Parts: sequence; structure tokens; C-alpha cells
Amino acid sequence: MLCMRCRRFEAAPDGVVCAHCAAAGAPLMAPPHGHNARLSSPVGLGRAVAVLLGLVIATDLFAVWADVMSYDVLGALVDGDFSAAVQHRAERADSLFAAAGVAQTVALLATAVVFLVWFHRVRVNAEVFDPFGHRKKRGWAVWGWFVPVVNLWFPRRIAQDIWDASGPWSAARPHGLLNAWWTAWVVSLFAGRISSTAYRKAETAPEIRRAVGQVLFADAVDIVAAVLAVLFVLALTRMQDAKARSGPAAPDPVAG
Repeated sequence: MLCMRCRRFEAAPDGVVCAHCAAAGAPLMAPPHGHNARLSSPVGLGRAVAVLLGLVIATDLFAVWADVMSYDVLGALVDGDFSAAVQHRAERADSLFAAAGVAQTVALLATAVVFLVWFHRVRVNAEVFDPFGHRKKRGWAVWGWFVPVVNLWFPRRIAQDIWDASGPWSAARPHGLLNAWWTAWVVSLFAGRISSTAYRKAETAPEIRRAVGQVLFADAVDIVAAVLAVLFVLALTRMQDAKARSGPAAPDPVAG
């Protein structure tokens, strides 16, 4: 019988995986009884996620512009310039800053919903490619993003298992893009929370200006994370589509 994980080598006489996969690392979870994973094309959802991430990038760019305007006018106020022109600029910057926050929230929520649908689909597809290659149950592909603390590493672990299962039959794909996206996302997450807290607590003009500078940094990092997310989503979608079209792996010849 072929190895149920790599589909290339003969399974051990007393098991369902080959010696290569058994020695690859930590034991992986077997599919549940009544395993019902079915392949579904991730292409449409993947493109939709990429488009929505593009919208996130656009709102982040708008936010960066609003941040720069706010930072500049706050600098004038810190320097003691309270002229009518500066007051007008301050009101306009404040309106743009608030509008950017609303736009970012709407774009993020819409993207998160579609991303989770796509992420769950590629997780199910990966279970078809490699039933024994997943360290977390299927439900964690969604709920793992919402549970505090574990959401800092569970989704990445699931994404890595999906990535490995979706790669070519004959060779593993490196994790550089996945690691870069996840690192940028975690940095963006912490930067956003820190800057939001700083801005909420700021009272004087110098404090508000420092907080806006932190918000500017968080928005810039979010752009990087969103760009890497687009590349990750498109790459994983292409990998799964190509693997589904290639059919099952051809077994290597067994030495006599």
C-alpha cells in the first residue's frame, strides 16, 4: 500500500505511512472516522480575497496620507502656531483621520469574512491531498483566529500544513513567503494595538503627535502585511489548482 501522506513510497508493513514520513518530525493527526473531505476549487475565492486585500491596501494608503497630514499640523500646534489657517488644517486632518479609520474597519471586516471562507476551503482541499498531514482539526482553520493567545501561532501552523500538503508531489516548497507574511501580520497586529492605546490615552498636542506617529508606523506595516498576504493567497491558490489538475502522484518503483 502507498504511504497515505506522501503517496510516493510503500507504507510500512504495520502502518499507513512510509519510513520517510514517519521520520519527518512530530506525529501528525490522522483523518477522522467518516473522513469526508472533497476537493473544491479555491480559484474564485482566492481572487476575491486578493481583490479585497487590494482594497485594504488602498484604505491603508489613504490612512497613511491622513496620518501624515495630522502629524504635520500637530507639529505646527506644538510649535505654538494657532492661526486660523492651522486651525482649518487641523479640522480637515481630523476629519480625514476619522474617515480613514472607518474605511479601514469596513475593508478589514469584509476581507476577513472572505479570507476565512477561502482559508477553510484550502484546509479541506489540503486534507484531500494529504489526509495525515495536519496537526490541528479542520475547525481550527476558522476558530484559531479568534481564540486569544493561540491566534498568534495556530493559524500559522495550520497554514504551514496546508502549504506543505498543497505543494508538488515530488518536492517540498520553501516556507519563506509564509513566514514573511505571518511575521508582518503579527508585527502589524501588535503595532496597531499599541498605537490605538497610545492615541486613546493621549491628551496634549505633543502626546497626540507621538501617538499619530505610532499609528503611521502601524498603517505602513499593515500595507506590507497585506501585500505579502496577497502573494501568499495567490501562491497557495495556484499550488492547489495545479496539484488538483495534475492528478494523483505516480508511485516510485519499488526495488525488488
